[in-house]
Amino acid sequence: MPPRLIINADDFGLTPGINRAIIELHQAGVVTSATLMATGPAFDDAVALALANPTLGIGCHLVFVDGMPLSHAESIPTLLGADGKTFRPSVLDFAQSALRGMVHADDIAREALAQIQRLQRAGIDVTHIDSHKHTHLLPAVASTVFHIANRCGIPSMRNPFEPRWSAAIAGAPMRSLIVRTFDLFARSFQDLTREAREYGLVPDGTLGMAATGTLDAPLLRRMLDCLIAEHPDSTYEMLCHPGYNDADLDRQTTRLRASREVEYAALLEVIPEYSRNPDGIELIHYGNLGVPGLQRASGQYTRNSGYEKVL
Repeated sequence: MPPRLIINADDFGLTPGINRAIIELHQAGVVTSATLMATGPAFDDAVALALANPTLGIGCHLVFVDGMPLSHAESIPTLLGADGKTFRPSVLDFAQSALRGMVHADDIAREALAQIQRLQRAGIDVTHIDSHKHTHLLPAVASTVFHIANRCGIPSMRNPFEPRWSAAIAGAPMRSLIVRTFDLFARSFQDLTREAREYGLVPDGTLGMAATGTLDAPLLRRMLDCLIAEHPDSTYEMLCHPGYNDADLDRQTTRLRASREVEYAALLEVIPEYSRNPDGIELIHYGNLGVPGLQRASGQYTRNSGYEKVL
């Protein structure tokens, strides 16, 4: 049985150019899933595109670093930076504060709920959650957002840990080292999601994390060749950041600029030849996983409206 692969594009809702690139790749049979930023400047454009393309799985890209929160500042004080209005601009600052117990679970829960329910109230069937800068790999964050997501009818979450074979293929020493430090939190994440993984709701891991910013066609081919040859019967997510490097992107705080167009071209060139090969890969999205996936396929799934009482 070929490996199943979720090709998920992050940052849906950040700019119209990113939104357009994601939809073009989905319509070309390449991108199967995208995670939408409830706080993104191009949120409304992304929602309209998502509703017009219902075969694209849509997750919630939870944001706790950079930018403005959805919740009132007074209700989430431990999530905010020095100005008391916006999130901390540094993921390292956020991580240190979270590990020291200075970020309160109630604040994480309130903001996570606000972001998830904004998508649901817009008519989105939210298939899973992940997070900007992978902040949900921190134990205190993971436990809280996993609980809130389940209460919102979303049982699937990105497994934010890359297997060593994939990180080694990426070949970017500094980025690979950063990804390897994530493993410090892998045990607690696996314990938290054990039951969900047993029910097939959480993938085996995420590919492409160490290759973020450097993913091109040759690297993508090497990664897929290894996946097919050595890891059949597996389910992984492939993380990607396609987009257009335009004036709207210039106004955003991101290190990923020219690389977005390189990834776009690589995905468009490589993925079709592997997905059309019977011995290649099977493309899915998070909404296909587990019992909810069977319910969606049979028309028996009822998504949350976003108005449910959770907290």
